[in-house]
Amino acid sequence: MIDRMRVESEIPIKHVWQRDDGFQKSRILNKAIAATEGEYVIFTDGDCIPRNDFVAQHLRFAEKGCYLSGGYFKLPMDVSKAITKDDIVSQRAFDLGWLKDAGFKTNHKALKLIAKGRFADFLNRISRTRTTWNGHSASCHREHIVAVNGFNENMQYGGQDCEFGYRLVHLGLEGKRIRYSAICLHLDHSRGYSTLETRLKNREISAYTKKHKVVRSPLGLDQYLNEDTRS
Repeated sequence: MIDRMRVESEIPIKHVWQRDDGFQKSRILNKAIAATEGEYVIFTDGDCIPRNDFVAQHLRFAEKGCYLSGGYFKLPMDVSKAITKDDIVSQRAFDLGWLKDAGFKTNHKALKLIAKGRFADFLNRISRTRTTWNGHSASCHREHIVAVNGFNENMQYGGQDCEFGYRLVHLGLEGKRIRYSAICLHLDHSRGYSTLETRLKNREISAYTKKHKVVRSPLGLDQYLNEDTRS
């Protein structure tokens, strides 16, 4: 499938993978970051469909001293299963009328799909949603990721993205909301990897990170970087 996508896509694809060892998102993110070559890194998740201006919006708002916190539009299971490749390529999956026809019941959150341009910028500014690092839509300069030693591999499912964001703030970065500008659709799915044990452990790690203003992950990116790329 990856080889086929390399032919079909105009975007160069570098595939980084790991063997199945349970939920190890932090580990594979660090491996992928180590393989990046650009100065700026944009993140999204495998259960998300980015709108066609997703990258452009992140680059439009990118600035030194900030990380960007984008938004997502959560879909129910029935609508998630109804979406096809053609719906994604044509971007009709972002059309509110199409979503209604597919069974989605609209609410105030649908404003994320409608807002564009200056109106979206205005909503970004007045939003009261807490600014956090979101795996579904976030970005920052690579040098800052290296400085905090990437993601904490001691953490599995539950809060590992936010903990990474806390350390960026401790480094001196400011979170900037672009939740109405850099939008993706979030597909519903089961979460068999979510356990009470890992969530409690992650809460303890996050609490320690916040209390002690931790900047660098104790188990993170540096193990995958060669000497020339470390800083």
